[in-house]
Amino acid sequence: MSLRHVIITDFINDDLAIEREILDGIANVSALDAQSESALEGQIEEADAIMMYHNISLGTLSVSSLRHCKLIVRCGVGFDNVDYRRAREMGIPVANVPDYGTEEVADSAIGMALTLTRGIHLYNQRLLRQPNPWMYSIARPLYRLRGRVFGIIGLGRIGIATAIRAKSLGMDVRFFDPLKQDGYDKAVGITRVETLEELLAQSYIVSVHCPLTPETHHIIRKETIEMMPRGSYLVNTARGATVDTAAIPDAIASGQLAGAGIDVLVDEPPAADNRLIAAWQDPQHPAHERVIVNPHAAFYCEEGLADMRRKGSEACRRALTGQRLRNIINAE
Repeated sequence: MSLRHVIITDFINDDLAIEREILDGIANVSALDAQSESALEGQIEEADAIMMYHNISLGTLSVSSLRHCKLIVRCGVGFDNVDYRRAREMGIPVANVPDYGTEEVADSAIGMALTLTRGIHLYNQRLLRQPNPWMYSIARPLYRLRGRVFGIIGLGRIGIATAIRAKSLGMDVRFFDPLKQDGYDKAVGITRVETLEELLAQSYIVSVHCPLTPETHHIIRKETIEMMPRGSYLVNTARGATVDTAAIPDAIASGQLAGAGIDVLVDEPPAADNRLIAAWQDPQHPAHERVIVNPHAAFYCEEGLADMRRKGSEACRRALTGQRLRNIINAE
């Protein structure tokens, strides 16, 4: 029997040893390293399985062009960049890898929160430009975290991992997730809040961990930031479009937000006219000292990257050998 063909559309462009080891004897593996969806045209139509990451989208036309694909696996948690509905119409299952970066993203969310609320980033930035006075007072006021509310939007795997870490700091952890079944609050030892407005009004730190859906698009924006206590903090390690980052510079300048940690943006890398990036890069804007920007890196560690590649390859192996599929997100 001739070997099948597994195509990696983007992100992975170097040694394919992990994928080839897992798919040895079953499929050939090639990586396109595409930077745009248009670059896939003429390259993916004959694929037996596709592994994709977050650098590009797989839209309706691309999915429709697949002739005998057995699986599209989004090697990551979010799946808003693949037209899984069209894939379902064509009988193509779409899977994700929901657990590969749970610990790392939760660590990054807490790391950003601590760096902001303890003034670590502000001290570093301010002393670089103005070393006098060399005193704690240049970041006043900072407040004790114990007993303050850490608010989580979306209690999935990463939200739960973040909640456990915030609890270890002595914080009062609360969450909003209308799709979560009852009982998780009791299992984890945190508090459920019934409305987003209620969560925002109570939270000293708000950390976003929900998927991107029509309901969560810009769930944090100018109007919802204004619901938060003055001098609170925002962290987003979820999906870029869950937060309207254009609202952050003014919120920082006014003191409504004391800081923001942003790992994900709608456009990566960001355009030159991105309001948040322009403010963050400007030494004269308060965001320069009070905003942390990372390049969609919260998921990353060497072990986690290997896990992501391995789990994606194993999903393709199951699909091509007729085994039961896991983590399908477009089932009826």
